[in-house]
Amino acid sequence: MERNYKKKGFASSRRKFISDMVMLSTSGIVVGGWSPIYQISANASETLVNFPVGISIYRQAYENWSREIFVDNVWTAVPKTPDDIVSIVNWARSNDYKIRPRGYMHNWSPLTMDSDSKASSVVLLDMTKNLTAVSIDTASKPARVTAQTGVSMGALLEKLEAKGLGMTAVPAPGDITLGGALAIGAHGTAVPAKGEKLLSGHTYGSLSNLILSLSAVVYDETKREYILRTFSREEADISAFLAHVGRACIVEVTMQVGENQRLRCRSYINISANELFAKPGASRRAIESFRRSKRTIESFLDKSGRIEVIWFPFTSNPWLKVWSVRPNKPLFSRIVTKAYNYPFSDWISIELSDLIKRIVIDNEVTITPVFGQKQLAIATAGLVATHSLDIWGWSKNLLQYIRPSTLRVTANGYAVVTSRANVQRVISDFIENYQERINAYQKQNQYPINGPLEIRVSGLDNPNDVSPSSATAALSVIKPRLDRPDWDIAVWFDILTLPGTPHANKFYRETEQWMFSHYAGSYATMRPEWSKGWAYTDSAAWEDYTTISTTIPNIYREGQISQEKDWDKAIKTLNKYDPNRIFSSALLDKLLPSGV
Repeated sequence: MERNYKKKGFASSRRKFISDMVMLSTSGIVVGGWSPIYQISANASETLVNFPVGISIYRQAYENWSREIFVDNVWTAVPKTPDDIVSIVNWARSNDYKIRPRGYMHNWSPLTMDSDSKASSVVLLDMTKNLTAVSIDTASKPARVTAQTGVSMGALLEKLEAKGLGMTAVPAPGDITLGGALAIGAHGTAVPAKGEKLLSGHTYGSLSNLILSLSAVVYDETKREYILRTFSREEADISAFLAHVGRACIVEVTMQVGENQRLRCRSYINISANELFAKPGASRRAIESFRRSKRTIESFLDKSGRIEVIWFPFTSNPWLKVWSVRPNKPLFSRIVTKAYNYPFSDWISIELSDLIKRIVIDNEVTITPVFGQKQLAIATAGLVATHSLDIWGWSKNLLQYIRPSTLRVTANGYAVVTSRANVQRVISDFIENYQERINAYQKQNQYPINGPLEIRVSGLDNPNDVSPSSATAALSVIKPRLDRPDWDIAVWFDILTLPGTPHANKFYRETEQWMFSHYAGSYATMRPEWSKGWAYTDSAAWEDYTTISTTIPNIYREGQISQEKDWDKAIKTLNKYDPNRIFSSALLDKLLPSGV
C-alpha cells in the first residue's frame, strides 16, 4: 500500500511531521544515524521470483529527509559485494524491475523515487550495510582513498583524519553516503582567500571533482548483460558518471585527497543584514561606504575564503560562520576534537515544537515572525552557553555540524555561477528580491517562509585540480562555463520552510523564475541544486515541465564550444550504459530522457 501525499493533501504528512518533532523534543539528542522507520522480513509467499540466492531482501518503507516522500513496503535488498549488485541488476533486467541505490535518504528531490512510485516494481539497494570498505594510499602523490559508495561521509572523513588527510570543503551532514554525495555533486563552502594557494589533492569545487576513477554497473553490448566496469578520469565517458544525478550505479571510487588542515570557525551574530549584504552601490558615497566596511560577504571571503550565512526570517542579524585556515590555535578559540559542535541545533525544544504545531497544524501563520526570532534566540544563547562562538580543530570537526535530529524542513536550492568580483552584487540582488517578496506576502497576511535563508560560496569543478587531461563533470551544478573563464565561483542559495506551509510553493516558483531571468547574460548563470527543490509550479516542486525539459537543459548547453553539447552527450552516454533504464525514476525519465 502506498501513501500518496500529493493526492491526499498534506494533512497526514503535516501531522506526522509534528508528532515526530514532539517525539524528538522529549527524547533529547538523537546521536545515531537516521534509519528507515520500519522493516518487514519477506516471507515465503511474497519472495521475488528467481531473485538471486543468498542476498538478503525484505520490505521497508522509503521516506526522504523532509518526510514529503513516503512509499510503503518497498523491496529492499542488502548486497554484500559489488558482484551481488551485478546479479541483482541482471535479475531486474529480466524481470522488469527498477533498481535504486539507497543510502541514508538525506535528500529532498525524488531522484530515487516519488510518492507515486509503484513499490511492487522497484528494488532499493541498501548500500550502507556492507559496501563501506575504505583503503588509503599515502604513498601516492597526492594521496588517494579508494572507498565503496555505501560508506558515510562522517566515517570516510574520520578515516582520512587518522592518516593526516582531509578535504577543503564537504557537506555539513555526516549521515550521507559517499555515493549519494557524488551522485548530485555535493559541495561545501570554500574559495581561496587572498593569497591562498590550492593544496595538492584538494579542490574548491564539489566532491565529484576529486574523483580519479570509478567502478560502475553498466550494460555490455557484447555480453548482453550488466557488468562492472572501471572508468579513469581521463576517459571521455566518465564525464557523465562524475555527477550522474541518480542515473547510474557507482559501487566504488578512487579519489585524490590532500593534507588535512586545522581550521578556526568564528560565529558572528552582531552584524546587520544591511551591512553584511550591502549593495556595492551606484553613488560615490555608497561605494566609499561599501569599501570602508570590513563586514560584508566580500570582505570575509577575501580574508578567509569560507563563509556560511543562516538568516532566520523576520530578524535583523544573520548567523554568520567564518572558517579560516589556522595551523596554530588562536588564543581565545576553544579546541574541538569531534564533529557536531552546535548541540543546540540538534534537538527541538518543547517551546519550538509548540510554535511549529501552531503554524503547521493550527494554521496560525501570523506567529511566523515570533518563530523566526525564537530560532535566532536559541542559536544565540546556544553559541554562548556552549562556548562555540570561536572554535578550532581539524577540518572534519568544524565542517560537519548537522545531525539527523535537527529540524526537518523542505528547501529549494540553486547555484549562481559568476565571477569573484560580482559575489557581493549577486548576493545583494538576491536579498533585495527576497526581502521585497517576503514583505509583499506579509502585507497579504501570508507567511510562506518560516525557516532560514542559507548562503554558501564555493569554487567550480575545475578538472585541472586533478590533471590537465581530466574530464569535466558534465552534469555538475558547478561545471565551468568554457566561454566565461572569469566566472570562477558559485553562490549557493537555499530557502527553508516547514513542509506543508501555505503558499510556499508559489513563493518558491516566483523566486526561481526571477533567478532564471536575473542571473543571465554576461552577469551570471543559475542552475538548480539537484538534491533540493526546483522546477516549481504554484502547487509543487519538480512539476514544471518546461523548466525540466527545456530551461534547465538549455542552461547546461550554454557556453559549450563543442558542437555536441555536454548535456546531450552525457544523456547519450548514460543511455548507452543503461539502455534498459534500470537506474531511473519518473523525474529522471523527464530530465534525462531516452532518445536524446
